Amino acid sequence: MLDLSPIADEQLVEKVANGDASALEALYDRYVRQCFGLALRIVGEPALAEEVVQEVFTKFWVKPANYSAEKGKFASWLLSLVHHKCIDELRRKSRTTVSLEHPEAGSVLDREPSKEMDLDDQAILKEEQAVVRDALREIAPNQRQVIELAYFKGLSQSEIAAKLGQPLGTVKTRTRQGLKQLRGLLATKGLLAE
Repeated sequence: MLDLSPIADEQLVEKVANGDASALEALYDRYVRQCFGLALRIVGEPALAEEVVQEVFTKFWVKPANYSAEKGKFASWLLSLVHHKCIDELRRKSRTTVSLEHPEAGSVLDREPSKEMDLDDQAILKEEQAVVRDALREIAPNQRQVIELAYFKGLSQSEIAAKLGQPLGTVKTRTRQGLKQLRGLLATKGLLAE
């Protein structure tokens, strides 16, 4: 069997598009820990996190053309699929118990990295969590609230408006302003490119 580990992601994606199952396996081995770690942090259940990761890789196998290098790095694209699938699962199953400040589970941003991650990834994750936590503290509380409800509880903007008793337009504005401010803060802290 050919060793595919030194091959770039984009080349492996091309091989997957041509039906090469070993290329899919190489990408899976390369990214399964990160995908599972992200899914677990969002959904909070190992079995559901495994299901999400499995479904994301299965959909990629069926439609590899959904990825193009113009969409950015493969790893970022893959992790965004995992994130979106987790949010879909939270909505579908009404699992809205994960938040930044859950009384039992603690903060999503304070949770320990998955033991399945290597030590370098664990250290990077902890550092990034601290930066995001600090940035969230710096934005207006009403903007932070809608961001938490959307990204950590998986609520749609309509659901947030109903939950908070606010007009949908207000929720949309707060979300947009909060994300813009958060993006700027994260860029100044070196976590995002401006």
